[in-house]
This record gives sequence, C-alpha cells and structure tokens, in this order.
Amino acid sequence: MWRKKTKPTDAQSNMKIEGEASIVAQASADGEAPKQPTFVIKAYNGGLLNLSGFYRPVVIDLKTLRAGRVTVLRDHDSRQIVGQGEAEIAERTITVTGKITGDHTDKDDPAHGVVAHSKNGFVWAASVGVMPGRLELVESGQKVTVNGQSFNGPILVARNGRLGEVSFVGMGADESANAKVAANAANTGDMEMKFEAWLQAMGLALADLSEDQVEKLQAKYKTETTEEAQPIVAEQGEDPIEKRRVEAAAEETRIASIQKLCGNEHSEICAQAIRDGWTTEKTELEVIKASRPQAPNVHSSQPVDAQPLVIEAALCMTAGLREVEKQYPEKVLQAAHTGFRNYGIQQLLLAAAADAGYAVRAGERIHKGNIRQILTAAFSTIDVGGILSNVANKFLLQSFNYVESAWRQIARVGSVSDFKTITSYRLVGGGGYQKVGADGEIKHGQLGEESYSNKAETYAEMLALTRNDIINDDMSALTTGAVSKLGRDAALKLNEVFWTEFMDNAAFFHNGNFGNVVTDAALSIAGLSKAVKAFYKLKDGPSGKPTTGNFIGSTPAKLLVPVDLEIEAGLLYSAAMVNEAATADKPAPADNPHRGKYQPVASRYLSDPNITGHSTSTYYLLADPRDLAAIEVVFLDGQEVPTVETADVDFNRLGIQIRGYHDFGVNKQDQKAGVKVTA
Repeated sequence: MWRKKTKPTDAQSNMKIEGEASIVAQASADGEAPKQPTFVIKAYNGGLLNLSGFYRPVVIDLKTLRAGRVTVLRDHDSRQIVGQGEAEIAERTITVTGKITGDHTDKDDPAHGVVAHSKNGFVWAASVGVMPGRLELVESGQKVTVNGQSFNGPILVARNGRLGEVSFVGMGADESANAKVAANAANTGDMEMKFEAWLQAMGLALADLSEDQVEKLQAKYKTETTEEAQPIVAEQGEDPIEKRRVEAAAEETRIASIQKLCGNEHSEICAQAIRDGWTTEKTELEVIKASRPQAPNVHSSQPVDAQPLVIEAALCMTAGLREVEKQYPEKVLQAAHTGFRNYGIQQLLLAAAADAGYAVRAGERIHKGNIRQILTAAFSTIDVGGILSNVANKFLLQSFNYVESAWRQIARVGSVSDFKTITSYRLVGGGGYQKVGADGEIKHGQLGEESYSNKAETYAEMLALTRNDIINDDMSALTTGAVSKLGRDAALKLNEVFWTEFMDNAAFFHNGNFGNVVTDAALSIAGLSKAVKAFYKLKDGPSGKPTTGNFIGSTPAKLLVPVDLEIEAGLLYSAAMVNEAATADKPAPADNPHRGKYQPVASRYLSDPNITGHSTSTYYLLADPRDLAAIEVVFLDGQEVPTVETADVDFNRLGIQIRGYHDFGVNKQDQKAGVKVTA
C-alpha cells in the first residue's frame, strides 16, 4: 500500500477536538479551607474527525500519541490558566484528569468563572489540542487499521502527535453544542436567538428546508430555548456501579434513537453516529443536511475536492503561469481547459463553500454581504489553502529566480535538518608521505582538524488578499502582486544576509593569515597573474602562517568582481588578446594567458555602499566551492526556495492571508579557499 507522508502546515499544526468536560466539587470538613475542584475531560473515540483546515477526514493514531502533564486554559488563552492535569491515552480514548489550581474563590481568577458557571448549571465544552508529527495520506481505494479500527481512504492519519493544551470553552465545535449554548444564552437575556439565527448556527438555511423539516426543527428550537440546563457538578459518594448502569442504559437509548432517525436511507450516517458517539440532535441535523436540496455546481459538474490538481492547473492557466505545460501532465491541463476555463478565486471559494453546505444560488458572486460566510465555509472543508498555496509557490519561484543569484556560484550549498548550530570538519595533515626504508617501517604522519559552523534561521513576511481583491476576482493580486513581492523579498533578503556575511571579512582575509591577501594588483593581466601566484602558494597547517604546512593543492576557479569590473573580468576570461598599455618595465601583452581559466562572477553587492567592506576595485580569486568553500549557505531540509502558504484571515478581518517563509543560514568557512585582491 502506498501512503504519502506529508508535513503539517501551520494551518494544520493543531487539531482542535471537542470533548466532554465535568467538574467535581470537593467537599471539605468543617473548619478546613475549601478543597480545589477536580475535573475530567474525555475526548475522541479513535474514529474519523472532520477538522477545520484539513482537506480529508482525520484519524489520530493513539498508539503513537505522546502526552504527559497538560496545562488547562480557558478559551485557549495562555494568560488564563485554570489548572493542570495528566493525560491517559487508551486504545480509543483520550482522558485528561486533574485539579483546578487557580483560586476559584477570587473573582479576578480565570478559575472562578469556570467553577462558578459549572455550579450554576453551565455545561462547559472542552477543546483538546493535538499537534501531529506527520500526516499520512491513505489514498482512495486503500485501507488502514488505526486504533483497532479499519478505515477506507481517502483519509489522513496523524502519526507521532503530541497532546498540547486543553481548554474549557463556552461554545463547542459541533453544531448541537453551539445550538445549546446559544439557546441557554437566550434564556439569560445575554443575546436574542431567533429561529432563523438558530438554524444558521447549525449550518442550515431556512429557504432550503421543507415544511415538514421546518415544523420538526421549530419544535426542537422551542424545547431547547426553554429547557433548564442540568448542572455538571457531581455529588461526592456517587455509586460507581449505579453510574455504569445508568450510562449503559443511556447508550442503548442513544443507539436506538439514532437507528430510528436514520432509517434505511442513511445507513452511513447511522454507522458513523454510533461509532463516533454522536448525540441524537447531531444525528438528526446530519440527516436533514443529507436530505435537503443540493446546491448548484459552480462552473463545473465535478466536485472540487476530487480535482485539486486540475483546479490548481486551471488557476495557473487563468493567471498566465509561464511554461505551464511543464508543470502539469497533459491530461490534467486538458481537464482544466475543458471543465474549468477562466477559473478564478471566486469560483474556487464558491465551489468550496458549496461543498461545505453553503447554499450557492445560480449566478451568485462574492460581495461584501456574503464574503465572511463564504470564506468561513470554504476554508472548513477542502484544502483551499493548499490549492492556493501550490499556485502561489509556482509564481513565487518565477519572481525569486529573477533576482541576482551570484552567491550560488561561489558558495557551498548544504542541508540541515533543524535549527541547531552544525559543525563540519576538514582534516589537515603534517609530515606527508615518507620514503619507506630497508626496514620496511612506515613513519606515522600527523593529523589535525579545522572546524566550521553554520546555523539555519527563519525569515518570513505576511501579506493578504483583501476583500476587494476577492470581490474583483483579481488573480493577479495573488500571483503577480502579493506572491511576486514575497518571492522577490525572499531573494533580496537571502542576498542581503549572504553578502553582509561575506563582505565582513577583514579578519578572514589578511596578510598574516595563510597569505590570502594580495595588494597593489588592479584587475588586469598582471594583477590577475599576481593573484594566481598567491593562490597557488596557500598552505594548510594549524599555525595559519604562509610559510608552514603543505600546499592546499586546489586550483582557482572563480573570479568574483563587483559589477564595476564585470566587463574587464569578461574580457580576461574570453578574449584571446587584451589591449593593455605598456609599462616602463613591461611591454604591452600580446596574448591573454588567463583566457577560459577563471569564470567571472559579478555582483552589485560588492560595491553597495550599504554593506560594510564595499569596494568598486577589490576582487576575489576563489576555489570551486565543491572543493574548498570560502562561504556556505545551508537550507532547512534542502528547501532552497521560500514557501508560500495561504489561509483564511482572523475573524476581525476579511480576506485571505498569504505568508512566505525561508529557512536558511550563511557563514564563512575555509580561509584558504581564495585570495582577496585590492588595487
């Protein structure tokens, strides 16, 4: 079975799983200080999860899930610490038990509100965060066994995860929990919950429902907006056997109700509801959704989540990606041309929103009145962010490559696996080969080592597609606007870091250091000849003196010059004869002895006044970096170009956020890899 392993994006870095929370008040003896309440949070049943930001259902591999001491917060706010607990991971469940550590008697303490509301009957939901180590895609038609259960693809399996913080939240993630909390709030006068708004909280639109469905839901609405919430404070001394009996009876009642609701028409919903522990309310909502009229397709009869590569190709074709035929197979391009011609951002978002249950009407476009609802729906199901990110990365590569990359010709390029400082070594020797005498004894040589360090850092930038860009369906705002800027900015930052490091070389190149500085040698046949001689005299040896050690044995290969000397360097490399003036002690040279020997590399940064050490006349003669490198660039996991990711923006803004990031490090390496030449 082939399964694709992927790294989770930042949008997928934390899986929020809703759980059940209960708080137990601890009785204390007369005269004793009040005991701290305890809590139990139960989450997950080992089955499939439909999570925001993931383009496929997710199952979390509990065998590889790591957990330990868990911090408990309120509403995922790190400033509102409520308590601390320990996590227990069973074959199909995650249970967190612990103690409310805050002062629940102090009104200013976050724990006070949690405990006080619980005592008064408020039903807290819990949000358990799981950070996946890696995501494994199980393709359609394949099967996988996880948590003692068998699942059919396409799904994502989250492996090697880590349990993060847990939060008490006032409004749960699933629709039934949202509806109950909203209804309770209406009872207390905190907000007015009308029937249509109640439907919207559950993802339903009044216009899509039949008269029979409306009648059933109105009855349910009246019940939920008038019934009293039951306290979640357990009484001390409860009989555990009686509790299990009651729970078993409740489970049998739940299963029977689900089977009655689903009948013979919705067997898949029935199976999932029983397996995943759905309430009867949630099951009824899913049945209503499944039986309501389907939203019209947008520009295509093919479901958008089944055609991510075709959609991606269509967007690239609409935006005018150069040489798009080299990026996608011919069949994909043909499908994009046939089914998704002139496909833009609006069509993608509307189709994704329709797949999520948003009622897209024929001819509807995104406007200021519906943009928030459409963005919320679109980013809740298929991988809209992934599709846009892939498109953006292709355009980013174009703009990234347009910027000067002279650094690549003189630097050794390496890969690192993390952000720790790495150290590389080069062996240096003394003594060398000796003639073996008549006694056959081989003399021992001497070995030393030189070390060089480097470290990757992260550089990033955030931009956004505004709601105007989306309403105007402006693909260029994504591809040649924001993304082009991210690509150019990444390349410019890499150049800035690289040349700032390289040009800060007063201690790296100096006369007492291996003889790697040549003076009074302006770029000419004579000057370059002087530099070549100095290069060939470079020696190994721990003392760093030009007169000790063995010759390094390397050959000069690169002639690095500022753009002010680019023409002269080009002539010295390609011309058979160079017209230079005669001097008092030398006639004008007839032939060019350096023709075809030292590849010229020109960079504007060598003479940039903003960089320390800049000069219009200083140049460098360097070894091939694959042999000896004067400077090194390392990239995290070998990713040499920046990455672009897209996601829905925060609630208080309207648009799509786009971020680019690049992980790399630059550091000087071997001082014997070249010579610095001044006029």
